[in-house]
Amino acid sequence: MSETFAPSPTQQAEILMQALPHMLHYDDAIVVVKYGGHAMGDEAVARSFANDMVLLEQSGVNPVVVHGGGPQIGAMLTKLGIKSQFSNGLRITDKATVEIVEMVLAGSINKQIVGFINAAGGRAIGLCGKDGNMVTATKLSRANHVTDSRIEEQVDLGFVGEPARVDTTVLDQVLGRELIPVLAPVAQGADGETYNVNADTFAGAIAGALAAKRLLFLTDVPGVLDASGNLLKELTIADVRRLIADGTISGGMIPKVETCIYALEQGVEGVVILDGKQAHAVLVELLTDHGSGTLIRK
Repeated sequence: MSETFAPSPTQQAEILMQALPHMLHYDDAIVVVKYGGHAMGDEAVARSFANDMVLLEQSGVNPVVVHGGGPQIGAMLTKLGIKSQFSNGLRITDKATVEIVEMVLAGSINKQIVGFINAAGGRAIGLCGKDGNMVTATKLSRANHVTDSRIEEQVDLGFVGEPARVDTTVLDQVLGRELIPVLAPVAQGADGETYNVNADTFAGAIAGALAAKRLLFLTDVPGVLDASGNLLKELTIADVRRLIADGTISGGMIPKVETCIYALEQGVEGVVILDGKQAHAVLVELLTDHGSGTLIRK
């Protein structure tokens, strides 16, 4: 049986001395954390994440958790015999599918995260974009290029939306009261319909509306990598656009960094892309000199 490392009192004091300036830097600041579907798959990782959110709140930070759930939605649709269709990475969501999306996101996943945070000693409250008209969505339409031509065709994604307006009234009442809001990216449109919103986009809109000090994207990669596969610690918006143009940033990382740019332009101070599978990645990023992942500033 391996022995658990226990730091000496002196080592504990040194750790606190290193963390204290960072704790003061983020005192009473809002930090939005986008918690991805793949990072939620392991219960031990999920419980560790919950512990980190509680420690942040107890340290004077105001964490806001926005979660995804793509793998879990896919599993439930398969279980119910509903075939998933995608267009450019977005799930085509018909009436039957959006009901399952809402059930999984705003129901089982949301309450599981709330339960883990509460079990870790925190006080979490589960919400979605519908609550208090927090997020009003508009139907998202996308154009696809027809094969071997420059002609574009409009793809009907069904009940897939994007944030049109964010009302922070409910969050303003929750934050600063020892409560940790956990948000599911489901929103209502002005037409009264329910829309499935991409969790990254949802998190960017929330962080922008709250003028968050940090928006953290927990992913399954260390951050933005250079052409040789090395982690890029810090980038500006201009750097990001240059790396997209020369092909260094490609594939699924493009929409993620575009959301980072959107959040920065909305007033977020800094956005970090980091590996959600790394132990205590959020604490390493916020409360140590070392940092974790790629920080993007305006």
